[in-house]
Amino acid sequence: MSLLERLSQWKESESLALLRQGLAAFKAELALAVSSCPADASDGASVELGRRYLERELDQIAAALTLERARYYLERLIRAISEVRTGAINDINLNRWKEYEDLLTDSLWLIDRRDDSGAHTAGYWGNFIPQIPNQMMRRYTKKGDWVLDTFAGSGTTLIEGQRLGRNTLGIELQARMVAYAKGLIEVEPNPHKVVRDVVQGNSATLDYHELLARYGQRSVQLVIMHPPYFDIIPFSDDPDDLSNAASVDHFLTLMGTIAERAGEVLDRGRYLVVVIGDKYTRGEWVPLGFQVMNAILDKGFALKSIIVKNFETTTAKREQKELWRYRALVGGFYIFKHEYILLFKKR
Repeated sequence: MSLLERLSQWKESESLALLRQGLAAFKAELALAVSSCPADASDGASVELGRRYLERELDQIAAALTLERARYYLERLIRAISEVRTGAINDINLNRWKEYEDLLTDSLWLIDRRDDSGAHTAGYWGNFIPQIPNQMMRRYTKKGDWVLDTFAGSGTTLIEGQRLGRNTLGIELQARMVAYAKGLIEVEPNPHKVVRDVVQGNSATLDYHELLARYGQRSVQLVIMHPPYFDIIPFSDDPDDLSNAASVDHFLTLMGTIAERAGEVLDRGRYLVVVIGDKYTRGEWVPLGFQVMNAILDKGFALKSIIVKNFETTTAKREQKELWRYRALVGGFYIFKHEYILLFKKR
């Protein structure tokens, strides 16, 4: 008997006692099963349910104080198996929203370690953790959508994109990094056969419409931007490199320009993500994150969220942890242990 048939049968139970007996017997069977449980959907297709999710749903049904409430929970579980209800911009099945335990919805992200699986590497100084594009693509795109990364770096976004079935295009200023990123991307399997390519160019001057036309596209559904944090890390000698901007004001102007130009090919109602940190210089904290936020708001975007993400150490500070603590105590400042993920929506 399929799970769907069992659930329908339990709905017809004449008492809570009989219903709980059936649930207990099934949970005993489930204890001998593997980590997932096959179930038949309404169209006859097989649906996999996470064991933990299923057990919690069954426990909630068994804990119901009335038969009417238990039947309500049963009907909800039946819908979770037999119906798929997604929103307009992602593949999240809202009938089974409890299963997405790893999707973050709070504005404080405490991530213990960066994902170093597959082709991901922390070897490029200044690259961001793969969990960020993973979370953003799963929340704000569907499989087959197009994602644009205006600062491709070592290809983190593109690696995550091909894992998730998203077409991803990256723009990178440095020729050596284009070659490096392409090498990493080729190592990573591409099970969904999506487009993933990195092109050399200046994100502030590139013709985004022409870029997309090369791939037969007119727009993208998500833009991700992880720029240099002004001059904290000098990435190259190229004067067009944002880490060589003449001043903070010049940096902010360029960021606004890039957001505006990328926004021209972003579908209306879709999202732009900026990962940025602050700067400390000459005894003063420079709120670079909020300044970038305002520069992009000036281009007509709507601010949806400000996410604060922790980072425990950087390459420069890892071996000087105690020294930095001493400097903070002497200098009267606090050590950076966070950065911002700014989420904008195109009006």
